Amino acid sequence: MQQFWRGECAMAGLMRTSNPVLNEKRFEGFSTFDRGMTLQGTVNKTGVLLLCSIATAAWTWNLFNQSHSAAAVMPYLWIGSIGGFVCALVTTFKKEWAAVTAPAYALLEGLALGSISSILELRFPGIAIESVSLTFGTLLVLLLAYRSGLIPVTQKFRLGIVAATGAVMLFYLLQFALGFFGVHFSSINGSGAIGIGFSLIVVGIAALNLVLDFDFIENGVRMGAPKYMEWYGAFGIMVTLVWLYLEIVRLLTKLRGRD
Repeated sequence: MQQFWRGECAMAGLMRTSNPVLNEKRFEGFSTFDRGMTLQGTVNKTGVLLLCSIATAAWTWNLFNQSHSAAAVMPYLWIGSIGGFVCALVTTFKKEWAAVTAPAYALLEGLALGSISSILELRFPGIAIESVSLTFGTLLVLLLAYRSGLIPVTQKFRLGIVAATGAVMLFYLLQFALGFFGVHFSSINGSGAIGIGFSLIVVGIAALNLVLDFDFIENGVRMGAPKYMEWYGAFGIMVTLVWLYLEIVRLLTKLRGRD
């Protein structure tokens, strides 16, 4: 499970490395006759993606509760993780397909997140609702902070978050690869002070990626991006939320493990 966890975190966050999902270069080359991206439209589509992921997560959660067996949801965990990663790659390079691939990504990630959450809920009762609450609470707080100007998105800020995100993802990929050879970073993955401190830092980095997402969407609206970029912007927020949720769950399991 630990090996899969590191792989899932790496796949969820890999799309953030160098910020390829939400990058201002995505707006280059748009015709002025193609305008149509709006803030409200992006918010609505983000809501649709959230509902998609919640629906499939609830389905796998119910499936696990009926059987109380991890074997019942493990196939959906792998299907959701691998399928979601493939959809994320396709959406990143074919952003005009986002109206189809973004909902597919949300549905598949819901399968994975529901499976992970239900399995961990059996060992740590209440951890799922705590993680969901913290994830959406973080989203709301950072949105308010961004809109109020408390967190100005400067070029140095962007470079700092992108560099930190890339470093985390490279570490996860290295850890995932070395795990096949029996090399483990027990202090970082454990429930000690080092492990908890590392998770707190990663949660902070994942959360600040939301600020970059908000800035990307606002720039898209201002520059007159085409309508399908609403789906693409919503997809970018979903990628960040999936990563943030996984990191919060990981942090809470470490804190619970100290009891």
